[in-house]
Amino acid sequence: QVQLVESGGGLVQPGGSLRLSCAASGRGFSINPMEWYRQAPGKERELVAVVTSGGRSNYADSVKGRFTISRDNAKNTVYLQMNSLKAEDTAVYYCSQVLLTIRYWGQGTQVTVSS
Repeated sequence: QVQLVESGGGLVQPGGSLRLSCAASGRGFSINPMEWYRQAPGKERELVAVVTSGGRSNYADSVKGRFTISRDNAKNTVYLQMNSLKAEDTAVYYCSQVLLTIRYWGQGTQVTVSS
């Protein structure tokens, strides 16, 4: 069983920054990839970034160069640093992990980019 709790969302102006955190409980955090997804109103949930257990990362084209995913295995926490935010980044952001073929989701945190 894995529990994921996101935090750090909020309202930010275009060009601003936010850092999201996702705290995980349960076994297996450090050996499995962690992912951030987002879902904007009326759109499907999309993968934003993934980080492997060893720290390698990949990003959606829409966020490359602006977002950075990282993890602290000692704290069972994954982060998403978001810079140069745009209105189109507005969404609910979810962290996720697959463990033994089961995908777990956090409850999500709202990010709103608006002036």
